[in-house]
Amino acid sequence: MENIPLPIVTTFVCFHPERAGLDLEKVTSKIERMYEEYLEEEKERMGERRSLGKVAVIGSGPSGLTVAYELSRKGLDVTIYESLLEPGGMLRKCIPEYRLPSSALKREIQLLEDIGVQIKNGLTIGEDLSFKDLWRAGHKAIFIGAGAHRSRIIGIEGTELEGVIHAVDYLWGVNSGEVGEGGEDVVVIGGGNVAVDAARTALRLGAENVTILYRRSREEMPAIPWEVGEAEEEGVKIEFLASPTRILGENGRVSGIECVRMQLGEIDESGRRRPSPVEGSEFTLEKDMVILAIGEAPDLGFLPEEIELEENGSVWVNPITMETSLKGVFAGGDAVTGPATVIEAIRAGKCAAESIFGYIRSLGGW
Repeated sequence: MENIPLPIVTTFVCFHPERAGLDLEKVTSKIERMYEEYLEEEKERMGERRSLGKVAVIGSGPSGLTVAYELSRKGLDVTIYESLLEPGGMLRKCIPEYRLPSSALKREIQLLEDIGVQIKNGLTIGEDLSFKDLWRAGHKAIFIGAGAHRSRIIGIEGTELEGVIHAVDYLWGVNSGEVGEGGEDVVVIGGGNVAVDAARTALRLGAENVTILYRRSREEMPAIPWEVGEAEEEGVKIEFLASPTRILGENGRVSGIECVRMQLGEIDESGRRRPSPVEGSEFTLEKDMVILAIGEAPDLGFLPEEIELEENGSVWVNPITMETSLKGVFAGGDAVTGPATVIEAIRAGKCAAESIFGYIRSLGGW
């Protein structure tokens, strides 16, 4: 609890005590009781200190929440600006209820607010507020933890058909209650954790058949092996070495998907063997829903032009200080690395918080 600002969330999402034969509910209940006592002591200690300055955090995902927690404990006034109507970022948007109960996330965020973290929901930086507005409000530093909310595009025919949906939109629709049912024969295109979450969610919404299409082998599948195995145990089928070529439709709605078998060749820039089509291996699957989970990317159109981006569209940061090319602005989490795990985002937030604290100290005036 002293090292991880989101102990309840990470117990559900990252540590999985049930996989070690422990009772998940008992473990999380004990952690929550201990965390409440710990933060109560923190709140008393922090109440005796004067404010050391203001910091703005863009995004309330795991990296942003971590920065806010760490800096609040150090005596800074932190305000999180979240474009969604409720905080949590990708934790709320994309992680299914069966993996992270919304009540647990809400409770943990409330505990952070109890120690002084201020969260302003429904405010989009670049639309409702600008970076200049944040500086004018007296913030001495800004942290960008905007996540990776933009779905990558797949270049095949038929993506405009009814019944085709991006995995991030699908999971967010389910979590927000806007999507209450899905197809009966569902195919998920992709091999990452989001693809596995979407497939398992489709089963829970009543799909009779759910198939994941992945163009490489099991060994090269980026999803966590535990999650893949549990998905298969629940009934998700996985077609390895298969790639879609066209989505078929009737009367404007999905009716199937054309695919081709793949073979693996030399290692490419990703460190994995490059897949290529096997001539004459085409096959068709009859499906009524297609979920696209081929990856997510940061949506950073709101950033000032002084902030440099990497070639892949993520934020460039100094790897040691986490500072961007704009003085006083730091970044971390998926906005920098692309989609990664919750615990990696927390680590990035802790590193950035240390640098932000040191930066503000360097400004003097304490």
